Amino acid sequence: MPSEATPRYTVPGLTVQDAGSLIEVLQQRLHALNDLHLTLKHVHWNVVGPHFISVHEMLDPQVDRVRDMADDVAERLAALGGVAHGTPGALVEERSWKDYSVGRADAIAHLGALDLVYTGVIEDLRAAIKTVGDIDPATEDLLIEQLRDLEQFQWFVRAHLETAGGALATAGATTEKQAAKQAIDR
Repeated sequence: MPSEATPRYTVPGLTVQDAGSLIEVLQQRLHALNDLHLTLKHVHWNVVGPHFISVHEMLDPQVDRVRDMADDVAERLAALGGVAHGTPGALVEERSWKDYSVGRADAIAHLGALDLVYTGVIEDLRAAIKTVGDIDPATEDLLIEQLRDLEQFQWFVRAHLETAGGALATAGATTEKQAAKQAIDR
């Protein structure tokens, strides 16, 4: 654990050890949100095809909200007595996932890949909520609010990938490129 993960002080009612645990979780959430923001902008800039404008414009509010989420996480982390590491180097060094793998591509292909990105972010967020829930209801509340928004964004993405019968074009895909291919081959 980095020395900055255990603060010298924290909010009333928490021990510095509990705050240190929260700081570690929040730092990973900050990395995930900063990465998601950049990934969404990458898609926004590199989406093409007949669905270009709808996907291009759908992503801007998601980008804005994800940036706000990152700010909220960083500020909570600082309020707990931690240091919010928001530099690209810290993100790349400390993340547990690879860069988004789709470049210039059809809108539906990008949405297929984004479905997997959102799944990973949401699964990690749910695990973080379980971890912090036993320690701090304020941090838990912050993360739950973000979960609702991220699940809604994934729903927006999946609406483009779902058949009228409820089948998801990306079902069973394990990589972004595989999900992108499945989305356009449906």
